[in-house]
Amino acid sequence: MRASSERILTSHAGSLPRPDDLIEANRARAAGESDDEARFQAQLGAAVSEVVRRQKELGIDLPGDGEYGKSMGHRVNYGAWWSYSFQRLGGLELSGPGLYDFPVQRSRPGQIVLTSFGDRRDRSRFRAAYNDPESGITTGPRPNHWPVCVAPLTYTGHAAIQADIANFKAALAANGIEEGFMTSVAPGSASRIGNDYYKSDDEFLFACADAMREEYKAIVEAGLILQLDDPSIAENWDQVNPEPTVEEYRKFSMRRVEALNHAIRGLPTDRIRFHLCWGSWHGPHTTDIAMRDIVDVMLAINAGAYSFEAGNVRHEHEWSVWKDVKLPDGKLILPGVVSHATNVVEHPELVAERIVRFANLVGRERVIAATDCGLGGRVHPDIAWAKLASLAQGAKLASEQLWRRASAA
Repeated sequence: MRASSERILTSHAGSLPRPDDLIEANRARAAGESDDEARFQAQLGAAVSEVVRRQKELGIDLPGDGEYGKSMGHRVNYGAWWSYSFQRLGGLELSGPGLYDFPVQRSRPGQIVLTSFGDRRDRSRFRAAYNDPESGITTGPRPNHWPVCVAPLTYTGHAAIQADIANFKAALAANGIEEGFMTSVAPGSASRIGNDYYKSDDEFLFACADAMREEYKAIVEAGLILQLDDPSIAENWDQVNPEPTVEEYRKFSMRRVEALNHAIRGLPTDRIRFHLCWGSWHGPHTTDIAMRDIVDVMLAINAGAYSFEAGNVRHEHEWSVWKDVKLPDGKLILPGVVSHATNVVEHPELVAERIVRFANLVGRERVIAATDCGLGGRVHPDIAWAKLASLAQGAKLASEQLWRRASAA
């Protein structure tokens, strides 16, 4: 995994805006209106090549494939990073209630269970805002049915992940780029669906780890950087009702870390980065857990780099956590310095300030400037691309400050 040596490098969290024709092709494909797979793959490959070209043009050093292989049939969609796995796991059946229609579940002292998405504490606190269509709080169309595991879980997405890899590697080669990353959902998040087969949630969690390991191996063995997406590490906190103690939640989350480490066992840590976020919906987020309470949980994951939200107004102040937390030797961080949570495009000088804060605490060579979360499906495409441009411009300003200061010294 490339690290900064002469300047601050740039990357992002994964999802980028899809072109309208690809969104329509995905919709038609999902609806059974099109079965020309060769034509679809050609269209997808061309789109991936273009999104890589555009990232390079804007100054993104470590590009992704935009998550274009993860089907998104609407322009506003916050869940493709996760829902794509439903088509790549055998043993699932779309027979469960909708994501917001699961029965309300209450935790008890010493026993944590996740309640319905509709019963989240932030949603309950701001129920009027969440139910107001003009409030700006949306995650796009909601699925009517949610997957339920009804048989042994297996990975069936070998052809799909190989197609994604081929498209991305071709795009990297066509644009003269040596290194790129591809995202994959981590077991903790993959297991947040119904389970009617395994005896316990813990058994189901590790079944997800064993199944998704096939995808992780395929990405790493293809020579790409694997990014593991697991908002559940932070986001689950809001879905535990009533609020648990921090220690109870840390114990609950560490089991998800153990499952993830089990899934990536034997894979080179310097080819793996981990993405943490508090959920990308545009809500108040007043019930988010503090970064300080879970930073060591994140660092227990056997990855070479850690991506996390640091640019939105609920979490920007938490850069100061790194005054007290030592980043392990050989590890990198990818703090978000532009955010998906606002339509305001960050000024490059603000971006530079954010980067320099982290560089001063962990070392300039150990910081890669990135985004809070994926931009695709969350802000308008024109705004998303403007944010990436500002990210690159801010990294250039930060580099001038950090390396000029070192030369003067």
